[in-house]
Amino acid sequence: MARKKERNTKSAHPLLIVISGPSGVGKDAALDRMKKAGLPYHYVVTATTRPKRPGEKDGVDYWFISEDKFQQMVKKNQFLEWAKVYGNYYGVPKRQITEALEQGLDAVVKVDVQGASTIKRILPDALLIFLMPPSSEELANRLKQRYGLSSADLGVRLGKAQEEMESLSMFDYVITSHTDNLNLTAAQIDAAVATEKCRTKPRVVSL
Repeated sequence: MARKKERNTKSAHPLLIVISGPSGVGKDAALDRMKKAGLPYHYVVTATTRPKRPGEKDGVDYWFISEDKFQQMVKKNQFLEWAKVYGNYYGVPKRQITEALEQGLDAVVKVDVQGASTIKRILPDALLIFLMPPSSEELANRLKQRYGLSSADLGVRLGKAQEEMESLSMFDYVITSHTDNLNLTAAQIDAAVATEKCRTKPRVVSL
């Protein structure tokens, strides 16, 4: 995808865009491509207690914090939503979202399906986009390559993915995530947002 020219990012009704989908579907890859393409969103950085993986940068991929720090933030109600996933805590900081919306900027959040459900309950006008794998076989291959899972662990993740796909009615858009064509995935997410901007009755998100 060619880098887009800078466009007016201010909006009278900025959106909260929630990108979700099963583990291994390519949420991080899609967001990374959106950033590299220069798509003008505020990308909210999730806080997590999981260990940093090779190549990841603190404050860019995630905010890597201790479990004690995470629990302090929970007590102070500093997360829009948080959950424990596969043994690690993940949370979406409220402050990043409120600051972006106050500046008229569309904010993009990446969460699992449980997190998307929580956000939808708190902010009904959030825009929810589900990334769908091309096939169950493709998702299994991605999980094997990324995590090197045992057959038992792989079965657990695929089972959860199937359950999550049964929640599609909660989402506003479903986009197939092709890791061999991330430009298309990023462009379709951007197109979904552009479509929402054309509504006669705009979504109003307020924290």
